[in-house]
Amino acid sequence: MLIKVKVFPNSKKREIIKKLEDTFEVKVKEKPIKGQANKAVKEVLASYFKISKSRIRLIKGFKQRNKVFSLSSKTL
Repeated sequence: MLIKVKVFPNSKKREIIKKLEDTFEVKVKEKPIKGQANKAVKEVLASYFKISKSRIRLIKGFKQRNKVFSLSSKTL
């Protein structure tokens, strides 16, 4: 399943807001330096969907605010 995520790094707290069925806004405390914010977003998504971080892959938007993540139901 693919989901679209708009990331807000440097926020005061970690938070996830569902906008549409496949669209989310994620706020994380980490700064967008050396992938710290991306890693934090994966942790928030893993917690929200109750799956392991290894099942979440960043597909698009490595250095942008708007990202696309792939969530797999099985590990490869």
